[in-house]
Amino acid sequence: MNSFKPLFVVLAGLFIIILMIPTLLVTPYMQKSTTGELSEELQAKKETEKVLSQSAVTVPVYRSTNQQIENIPLEEYVIGVVSSEMPAEFEEEALKAQALAARTYIVKQLMSEETMSSPEGSVVTDTQMHQVYKNPEELKKTWKDDYEWKMKKITAAVADTQGEILTFDEKPIDASFFSTSNGYTENSEDYWSTPLPYLKTVESPWDKKSEKFLDQKVVSVSEFEKKLGVNIEGNNLGKIIERTSGNRVGTVDINGKKLSGREVRDKLELKSSDFTWKLKGNNIVIETKGFGHGVGMSQYGANFMAEEGKKYDDIVAHYYKGVKIASAEPFLTKHMAKN
Repeated sequence: MNSFKPLFVVLAGLFIIILMIPTLLVTPYMQKSTTGELSEELQAKKETEKVLSQSAVTVPVYRSTNQQIENIPLEEYVIGVVSSEMPAEFEEEALKAQALAARTYIVKQLMSEETMSSPEGSVVTDTQMHQVYKNPEELKKTWKDDYEWKMKKITAAVADTQGEILTFDEKPIDASFFSTSNGYTENSEDYWSTPLPYLKTVESPWDKKSEKFLDQKVVSVSEFEKKLGVNIEGNNLGKIIERTSGNRVGTVDINGKKLSGREVRDKLELKSSDFTWKLKGNNIVIETKGFGHGVGMSQYGANFMAEEGKKYDDIVAHYYKGVKIASAEPFLTKHMAKN
């Protein structure tokens, strides 16, 4: 009988191993579940659901692709705007500042009696005319394999600022923002017609590190003349006769015709109204500093501030002078009462 003992031990060992295999395969997942370690996709979904569950107010957005109005929960709208307007790679505090600006902008629009260049029945479009908005399906197509971590990061930034807006004199501000400054932001009245006390020139030296700080555009002399409605005489391209507080071109005189820096920027489709130009043969080479209108918060400036350790309340306090972070609830309650 002793000859069967080794065989019995081997068979018993194999039996135990067979019994253990399912346990070994399942245990890591059980541990993952019990310790709360969920997949990135599930985490992003749970955080999004948490934020959206508290979005009682909806935003009527004109979707430009299908030309229809879509009612989007407020916080879902903010997530879509931040996702579309600021790179997810940016620092979390910069994303929070962007969320605050985006939410403030739309709350102000909801409170307004008039809609600005938006089809009847909507409050905003999903374009740069107001704020760019993309829904999750559109973002998945854009982000592809990066969708889960990007959505998780941006949703967290929106959740951390949920219900917060920027106010001045206890009213939501026009929380304008842009990509990159020329080293300074612009007074609102120097680019638009209305002076606003919280949209004043401030230094933004960090922007020089932005990949979008410098740009160059070449246009033919004939195109230059046609678009600006001027005539070039010899090598005389005109001269800058006034600069703004933000060091952009205020007024330029081209052989007797005066144009604002904004007019030149719009007509020539320049990245900024801080420009210089020179004649090279039959072309005019135009160099610009900064990207965008320059009024309000510089997005790249916000990101560089965050890299230096600044929090989102520091960032918005720098770019929007004299504002306070307040609850959106009283304004949204008033909006819902009207509707």
